[in-house]
Amino acid sequence: MAMNPLDLPALITNFLKFLESVESASVHTVKSYKIDLQQAFGATKKASEDALLSLAREAQTGWGSLSPASRNRKAAALKSFFHFLFAQKMIARPLAEQIHSARVPRKLPHYISVDEAIATLKAATGSERLLFLLLYGGGLRVSEACNLRWKNVNQEQKTLLILGKGGKERLVALPDLVVAELKVSHTEQEYVWGTAALNPRTAYEMIRNLGVKTGLLRSLHPHALRHSFATHLLSSGANLRTLQELLGHQSLQATERYVHLSVDQLARTMDRFHPLAKKN
Repeated sequence: MAMNPLDLPALITNFLKFLESVESASVHTVKSYKIDLQQAFGATKKASEDALLSLAREAQTGWGSLSPASRNRKAAALKSFFHFLFAQKMIARPLAEQIHSARVPRKLPHYISVDEAIATLKAATGSERLLFLLLYGGGLRVSEACNLRWKNVNQEQKTLLILGKGGKERLVALPDLVVAELKVSHTEQEYVWGTAALNPRTAYEMIRNLGVKTGLLRSLHPHALRHSFATHLLSSGANLRTLQELLGHQSLQATERYVHLSVDQLARTMDRFHPLAKKN
């Protein structure tokens, strides 16, 4: 049965602990959800089920000036909280169904061309070269590359054991060039980067500076290299299921957006080379 009135501060605290310990949510996600819920419910200490839904809807109205992506992230926090309350039988109705998300225009991920990737690799030296190879050669998320430990590097089998989102493990196969760079960089310290993990901000700055040094027209960031890894593999014939495993996506839906990139590339190729596309 639903608890009435609800002790909001205690329930939010329990929910955040659940995210962290059971769902293995990232520190960033837990922090963001905490802020979103505090914004939605403010200083309210006690609330009925109806009041809870009313506060959530008022909050969504107040977030109307934000971008669709920001509004959806905050809506996700509300939905997740309501799912938790319903599962714990703290509310009688599935209030999450009453929270609606904004439509977000589908954006194709930024990626660089193969020629740009080769030029960037030639310009890279030292740690930035290894970071570039892990992101573009292994398709790692920047957090995964930053936290990579030597114990999870198998140079003989040319694989990495990666702990991805939600604590999910996956094996990543590596090209020979990445393995060779890892062999050159190998030390007896715990992390690939030394005694501690690489700071993600430092990683972002390294890749951004590398893009500037290469002379790329658009700003380069770590996720663009992961997108490039996926795009180039798909364009070369890799199937979606394989790509899903390499990227560590839980569903094919997250991987399918790369199909649009591949189709776009095929259309350009057709327009360039097919005899019927040439003007008389």
